[in-house]
Amino acid sequence: MSRSVMNIVGAAALMLSVLGGCKKSEGGSAAAPTPGGTKASGKSEYVFGVIAKSQANPVFQAARTGAEDAAKELSAKHGIKVTVNWRTPNTEDAQQQAQFIEQLVAQGVDGITVSCTDAAILTGAIDDAVNKGVYVATFDSDAPASKRFAYYGINDEEAGRAVARELIKVMGETGVVAILAGNQSAPNLQTRVRGVRDEISKHPGVTIKDVYYHPETAPDAAAKVKDVQINNPEITGWAMVGGWPLFTENALDGVAGKAKVVSVDHLPEQLNYVRAGQVQALVGQDCYGWGYRTVEMLFERAHLNKSPENVINTFELSVVTIENVDEYAGIWNRWLGKK
Repeated sequence: MSRSVMNIVGAAALMLSVLGGCKKSEGGSAAAPTPGGTKASGKSEYVFGVIAKSQANPVFQAARTGAEDAAKELSAKHGIKVTVNWRTPNTEDAQQQAQFIEQLVAQGVDGITVSCTDAAILTGAIDDAVNKGVYVATFDSDAPASKRFAYYGINDEEAGRAVARELIKVMGETGVVAILAGNQSAPNLQTRVRGVRDEISKHPGVTIKDVYYHPETAPDAAAKVKDVQINNPEITGWAMVGGWPLFTENALDGVAGKAKVVSVDHLPEQLNYVRAGQVQALVGQDCYGWGYRTVEMLFERAHLNKSPENVINTFELSVVTIENVDEYAGIWNRWLGKK
């Protein structure tokens, strides 16, 4: 056989091989969907871990209700079993949150949503989870330098500004403000404090006494407020970037009447302070949505390979005053799983 004939035969064989390969691809499994696509994974069961900051803070019970409601609704809508694995420290503990992430990954969960007590500590654990194929979202308190694919929560800086605006309004544009700020390591709270400072700086008649930190439990927060007020009687306003002291009774004894109070969050216990005239305004968050929306986003990412349009997802703030306080009681009954 001449060299030219051999070359023709070889080329023909190569062409047949290529065609055969193409045909096999057409009849084989589908290619993986591109990021942002909507092709279902084919799985019939998903488990998502939910890690809040603390069991002691009732706002996270609303997040748990939201997460569990989302799982039920997604299960019914898609005919797929979706469950939530709630793993939350009794009190704030970033190291324990990181351990929970590791444990959930080892158990084979499909995704995790976490409210970060300390972003510096949680970032490594989040990145390790993502590197092992587990989708991670954050809520309430973000870890922006991590590999999480989405965040859902308040616009913290705007929340701080809103607290300050409402407080300045009821203080009459003059006075001395104390800022109650919870955990000093929490990035979301530091951003809210920055918002309070920024807004107050626009009003020369109002000054800031100091920023006061404390463990994020109701008794600790209430004790801090009372102690600071006693030792600094010139304080005429409290800007609370979290509602911790208002989750218990009699938190404002010795404070109400001497200082105006505006706080983030609008839980049922806090609504009672508004009704009593001891708190002038509350800036409310979508605590239920923390769980609902992030579980929904995890499901869409894991099952449909669909990412949210934006990495940072926020909600509109609610302002509660004596004029509209009763409208929010029914909302919280649902958020806390009450009839």
